Amino acid sequence: MSIMWSLHLRRDAASVPLARRLLIGSMETAGVDPDISYDLSVALSEACANAVEHGGAGSPEPESAYRVTAYLDGERCRIEVADSGPGFPARPVRSVPLTAPQDESGRGLDLIEQLSDHAHFGNKPGRAGAVVSFDKILKWRKDAPLVAV
Repeated sequence: MSIMWSLHLRRDAASVPLARRLLIGSMETAGVDPDISYDLSVALSEACANAVEHGGAGSPEPESAYRVTAYLDGERCRIEVADSGPGFPARPVRSVPLTAPQDESGRGLDLIEQLSDHAHFGNKPGRAGAVVSFDKILKWRKDAPLVAV
């Protein structure tokens, strides 16, 4: 079983719950365990909120857009959120969290890392924009209609 969808969304706060509801609805219909769906929907909300807040600073358009793509393929869900902002600043590799506990900024990236099995934060090659991608192994309800075989 495989499901893929992609949204091109305006950088507006109202787009965040839209993306989240579509993800939850897709997973619920497919029969994904609700706890897994919830974790991924929170991570998606954080990635979308970052795109809304930071994703247009490099774009000449006042109402620039961002893209959300989700793949439910076999036993894994992979989500990617890409924007047209300035991208992530270069940062040295380190083993401590991205933010200090009292910092408000950057907590969403830490949360995405905690809620997913693998997360990657990078920039679009050769042009402006950040790309946040993360994935998680899926668990299925016993009555799942679209269980991967």
